[in-house]
Amino acid sequence: MDKSPDAFRTISEVADDLDLPQHVLRFWETRFPQIRPMKRGGGRRYYRPEDVDLLKGIRHLLYDHGYTIKGVQKLLKTNGNKFVAAIASGDLATMEALMAANTEKHVEPKVSTTEEDQIVGRPKVKPSGRFFGFGSSHDDDVPEVSVGKSSVGKEDRALLQEALFDLLECKRLLDQVR
Repeated sequence: MDKSPDAFRTISEVADDLDLPQHVLRFWETRFPQIRPMKRGGGRRYYRPEDVDLLKGIRHLLYDHGYTIKGVQKLLKTNGNKFVAAIASGDLATMEALMAANTEKHVEPKVSTTEEDQIVGRPKVKPSGRFFGFGSSHDDDVPEVSVGKSSVGKEDRALLQEALFDLLECKRLLDQVR
């Protein structure tokens, strides 16, 4: 008999659903504090639907995309539980919305005025031009260094993320062949 989507699941049901041993789920509980199953009498674990979605996302990143545990922890810290759960379900709209919300929350760094010698991004002395013509004495050729917002747009960021996932999948496949 199938349970409703809102029903709590036991560890054996979740393990069967994710095709993982139960001890892996217990281990992940120690590494990912975001996974918090309810524990009833006798230590029996009951996973909420949100926990199951998060576990699916973690499994997808670890096993299908080749992430390390630290990498998934960093993704969870920067983007949140819903983002990782959306990765497993393939919900690109939710992922983009969550990424946009995270970039809006980004606080601009404070730039303090310092001495000219301590500013990062400008040479302290004039370049001599002795390295194959690099650093010529023309001030017009010196590139500006911008501080603050990223120069990568939302669409480009999504394409780069997709390309990264594809490359990680290729690496995983190559590692299996070796």
